[in-house]
Amino acid sequence: MFVDHVKVYVKGGNGGDGMVAFRREKYIAYGGPAGGDGGKGGDVVFIVDEGLRTLMDFRYQRHFKAPRGEHGGSKNKHGKGGEDMVVKVPPGTIVKDVESGTIIADLVEHGQTAVIAKGGRGGRGNSRFATPQNPAPELSEKGEPGVEREITLELKVLADAGLVGFPSVGKSTLLSVVSAAKPKIADYHFTTLVPNLGMVELEGGRTFVLADLPGLIEGAHEGVGLGHQFLRHIERTRVIIHVVDMSGLEGRDPYEDFITINEELEKYNLRLMERPQIIVANKMDMPDAEENLKQFKEKLNDEAALVFPISAITREGLDQLLFAVADLLETTPEFPMHEIEEEDENRSVLYKHEAEAEDFKITRDDDGAFVLSGYTLERLFKMTDFNFDQSVRKFARQMRGMGVDDALRERGAKDGDTVRILDFEFEFLE
Repeated sequence: MFVDHVKVYVKGGNGGDGMVAFRREKYIAYGGPAGGDGGKGGDVVFIVDEGLRTLMDFRYQRHFKAPRGEHGGSKNKHGKGGEDMVVKVPPGTIVKDVESGTIIADLVEHGQTAVIAKGGRGGRGNSRFATPQNPAPELSEKGEPGVEREITLELKVLADAGLVGFPSVGKSTLLSVVSAAKPKIADYHFTTLVPNLGMVELEGGRTFVLADLPGLIEGAHEGVGLGHQFLRHIERTRVIIHVVDMSGLEGRDPYEDFITINEELEKYNLRLMERPQIIVANKMDMPDAEENLKQFKEKLNDEAALVFPISAITREGLDQLLFAVADLLETTPEFPMHEIEEEDENRSVLYKHEAEAEDFKITRDDDGAFVLSGYTLERLFKMTDFNFDQSVRKFARQMRGMGVDDALRERGAKDGDTVRILDFEFEFLE
């Protein structure tokens, strides 16, 4: 089963908690704080495996959660970092954030990696908070929560050249005779339901990958027929091979077919029309094909257009076509559909969380309670250990420094009003 679009949930591991501990050892005059830091949580990392061809595995596992870091220990022992969760994906996978729609990574080369969900940093132990004013703090941090998000994975077939055209124009037959691919071939529309790839080898050692893509019909850019299932995969190709049925046996006009397909490509994505296009006049062994080709060229009225009359059944004209495709591929660059920032020379793409929203926001519940939310505030809350008074006071100072107290007063909060953060409630005090 060919799967090319799935939605999954990923979460980086939480950081380990820092520890509150003190040294009380014989012959040591001043023990002091000795709580170690927690370890960093593991990242969720995607890596390209060229042995994979579909996203089928993600149909059965849709949750990926990296392990958390170990907690800090006494005697200033730091916790061990969590192992990264490495997930294999096929080449040609695009990773998008569901909520924002932004592209996190475009994974095309074998071994290319991308950090999709970053693990949280470890919480600091009480050794980190010792000061001359407070040499023995009962204060530590919990581990930072790992990034969690829903993502979509889209697979776009990696092929040098792609065959486009109406159903039953002979695309699958052409692929089967020029490569070792064995696509399903039958005399009805939409025989091809998934992309088929074949390696074409020419004399002189030149090779290229050819894709037979599902048939396109009018309205495909809106999802009619196989719609986006087809159009998603044409984005990767550098050369478009437009197959036109010159026999006229389907009762359609070859030139109208040609115009219709190009309009669909343009409506889906304007950049598809930047690619060089070779026109293949197929089924030239049929009776009316020669006359239809003559009329097609007259209507086309483009001397620069590359038109190759062939018969996939008799193999007439195939050599000239394949050499022309190979020559065009040598001079045609790749067409990147998305700009992805590369973090290093190994094309490892790192997702960075950018909290562009406000540090906090205030809403009201049905019972009148004030509800505080926001990434920055909730992160501080989750990293606070409320078992120690000093940690509670530190969190109160942080909220005051962020302007939470003043914002609550502006919203009408009075002494004794209930304030909620996540599942925690406290009273507002003037």
